[in-house]
Amino acid sequence: QVQLVESGGGLVQAGGSLRLSCAASIRTFSFYAMAWFRQAPGKEREFVAHISWSGGNTDYADSVKGRFTISRDNAKNTVYLQMNSLKPEDTGVYYCAAGRGVRLTHPLYDYSYWGQGTQVTVSS
Repeated sequence: QVQLVESGGGLVQAGGSLRLSCAASIRTFSFYAMAWFRQAPGKEREFVAHISWSGGNTDYADSVKGRFTISRDNAKNTVYLQMNSLKPEDTGVYYCAAGRGVRLTHPLYDYSYWGQGTQVTVSS
């Protein structure tokens, strides 16, 4: 049974930093591309960042470029999201996702597995 478990969320002031982690119980973790999505209250879930199976390719939403960094450790079956210079508009539930054959536009339905999410709240 595949599980993705996020951690590291919390309350932070604007300008602060958080590091999210996602531990995956996937035996073939290194075969999967990984991503982070987020969902603010009353809004649709949106793409944040993506990393290829090898870690060699990354992609970011325009709203987080230059502030967020996605990385992975295949030996630990874990993917990370370092979030710096946080803004109130970054507030939401952050979800980890795993998929294979993910298209360049990172549609939600290309990701087979999802975590339960971790809350990030940025106060002004």
